[in-house]
Amino acid sequence: RRSDNKTDELITSSSWLEKSSAQKWKIATPLGFSSFSCEGTKAFTLIAEEDEDGLMREVCIALDTRTGKHLWKTWLCRMDYKSGGGNSGAPNNSGGDGPRSTPSVFNGKVWVYDSDMNLYCIHADNGKILWDVQVLKEHAGRNIKWKNSSAPLIEGDLVIVYGGGAGQSLLAFNRNTGSLVWKTGDETATHATPIATTIHGVRQVIFFCTSGLVSIAPQTGNELWRQAFPFKVSTAASPVVAGDLIYCSAGYGVGAGLYKISKNGTQFSSSEVWRKKNDMFNHWSTPIYHDGHLYGMFSFKKYGNGPLQCIELKTGKIKWSYDGYGPGNVILSGDNLIALADNGELSVVQANSYKYEELARRKILSGKCWSTPILSNGLVLARSTEEAVCIDARVR
Repeated sequence: RRSDNKTDELITSSSWLEKSSAQKWKIATPLGFSSFSCEGTKAFTLIAEEDEDGLMREVCIALDTRTGKHLWKTWLCRMDYKSGGGNSGAPNNSGGDGPRSTPSVFNGKVWVYDSDMNLYCIHADNGKILWDVQVLKEHAGRNIKWKNSSAPLIEGDLVIVYGGGAGQSLLAFNRNTGSLVWKTGDETATHATPIATTIHGVRQVIFFCTSGLVSIAPQTGNELWRQAFPFKVSTAASPVVAGDLIYCSAGYGVGAGLYKISKNGTQFSSSEVWRKKNDMFNHWSTPIYHDGHLYGMFSFKKYGNGPLQCIELKTGKIKWSYDGYGPGNVILSGDNLIALADNGELSVVQANSYKYEELARRKILSGKCWSTPILSNGLVLARSTEEAVCIDARVR
């Protein structure tokens, strides 16, 4: 999964969504808000089920994208799911529990960062654990309310996470061996996944910590810049980069901000462009930047009804808004948004700043959908707290 929620694959039509024949398979995926990641004909996600002792345990599963057949499953941490409402949550679509992190996959290996902050490298062909690191135990880690949600970030030869203790809150490991490459910082992790980007020609990894945005050089672990930003209860949407601008947002009364990153010689600095206090919430839905605008679900606890919006990045002005999405998620394919509402409705919407133009919409899933859909090899995969579906976007 790319840091910007964009795909290089193009959908040239929306007719596939309205044809029942486009559905290739549907299977059960009990518990959680983990999304899919794909490589070749394999798809990976996290679920939870009872183990042999009757305790809930997180599981990484691999599916054949052509058939939905289970290829393997690998047991991860045991987790006491009691704090989030249990299972799929309340009837009003709030609450719910289960794994929140999404696996990362590259070149035949899968990296998983489970709710208990255990980092695993798993063989994509057979589910064998190649190495693991227990961040809480080995790096004095500090877990957070509702447990870890962030995904492991693959950057070059590194796999990068946060959650360690003082002096080692930000961690980089060799992605092939699991050996520690660098550790730094005294930050507290949030639920937001760090992103990799290039600003002013310099590669950097940006963490959205409780203190705000912290940028680190991935080669060295040295800090490049930081920007203070408020924290209340939970920060879960990742920051969004557009050139030398970076947008971030959180719920619980925090709101959103846009910041300009400057560089003088080798020194970076950050300055505020605008700040929307108690407004423009991304509860956990990371928006997409496209042609000067943000597209995404902007609301807080408006389950089943929060809007999909287009917002002009440089001003924070709402260009259009359309209700009925809740805290779902979007990806961008060419000039089209593929948007999954939290009630299981999938839509194709034009990514233009003039008006809301819905090309197709259909309910594809039961259960709660707080995960992000994915487009891989012409197939759209999406899941809920109950089931997963694969739809062939090449069908005409």
